Amino acid sequence: MWEILLLCTAGFAAGALNAVAGGGTFLSLPALIYVGVPPVAANATATLSALPGYVGSGWAFRHDLRAEGRLGLRAVMQMAALGSLAGAGLLLVTSDTVFSGLVPWLLVLATALFALGPAFIAMIRKKGLPDAGPLLSALVILAVSIYGGYFNGGLGIMLLAAFGLLGYVDLHNMNGLKNVLSALLSLVSAVTFVVAGLIAWQAALPLALASALGGFIGAHYSRRITNTYYLRLFVIAVGAVMSVLFFLT
Repeated sequence: MWEILLLCTAGFAAGALNAVAGGGTFLSLPALIYVGVPPVAANATATLSALPGYVGSGWAFRHDLRAEGRLGLRAVMQMAALGSLAGAGLLLVTSDTVFSGLVPWLLVLATALFALGPAFIAMIRKKGLPDAGPLLSALVILAVSIYGGYFNGGLGIMLLAAFGLLGYVDLHNMNGLKNVLSALLSLVSAVTFVVAGLIAWQAALPLALASALGGFIGAHYSRRITNTYYLRLFVIAVGAVMSVLFFLT
């Protein structure tokens, strides 16, 4: 009962954070590892549990999507699906020992992306960089998607930064496409993990249900939040603490 309660609490908080500011992986992944799920399976299960929230957010923005830059929307989706499949395949051949060593570094990377990403995106927009060509655009989306298929933490910030590099200027469109691609990446990865038998279903079910509820409530109240500064500081602090704890263990 204690483990179920922990997973439900972590799932609810992760879903709410993803809906409002992002960073839910900082809570769901450590919770899964804490209750005894092996690291690789925990990462796969955390990806699956985040899927309902991503799908809901992506569906809400389905009418607002449009292509910017030099790469069409369909091509962006295709490269994202391909990259996610490659990243998920890479995780399948990663041992628990190797992934355990990577987890603290991945958490540090995700925390840094979350902390510095908005400033980086603002810098890109301010400099008004020229649009990347179709090939470079495809490679950027592919690289970010491989990362997302392998590890979900910090994915939203990486996608927003990639859109800025590719010449996107409509922030509303960028946020909408970020949600849709996050849903697509998580779906492709989750299907791969399910087929490979990596999902810890006893932990996944309460985590996913709580995450979906947290995402729904978070999305509802996010419209009333005009300043996410302190919430972002909280997420960064959680990411930093979790990184330190994983380095120590």
